[in-house]
Amino acid sequence: MTEKKPSIPYWRLWTDGEGVSRQSRCAMTAFELRTIGAPAQPQWLGRATCGLMTVRVTVLPVGWVGDWHENPKPQWIVPMSGRWFVESMNGERVEFGSGDISFGGDQNCREIDGRRGHRSGTVGDAAAVLMLMQYEEGRGPPSSQFD
Repeated sequence: MTEKKPSIPYWRLWTDGEGVSRQSRCAMTAFELRTIGAPAQPQWLGRATCGLMTVRVTVLPVGWVGDWHENPKPQWIVPMSGRWFVESMNGERVEFGSGDISFGGDQNCREIDGRRGHRSGTVGDAAAVLMLMQYEEGRGPPSSQFD
């Protein structure tokens, strides 16, 4: 198989050294071509993350807005349907739809002018269905996952 190693884009919401949330465009690039179990053909497998994790599905109603808050735990967020936005403290607003990926790691922000963490909400005339994969405290993904 001569396929090029995949690069999967995602947005990372994070807290800088000044306690301000920011968003960066990143890519998952740590893939290895191997079988997940014989006799299956090789496939590109991303780096595994071990540890306790909670998976939930949430439905944000049309018009829903979550005022300024931090992600409760480090978490991957994958929209399954509808559209959703995240606005970080530095003023950047990113909209997400099906197939987009976000990592919510804005814990430990400081409050500035009534803002702490991020604002988020639905976009458009449909509910946003999101899958959340939350890490237990102190068990976020390895920094190498943020290639």
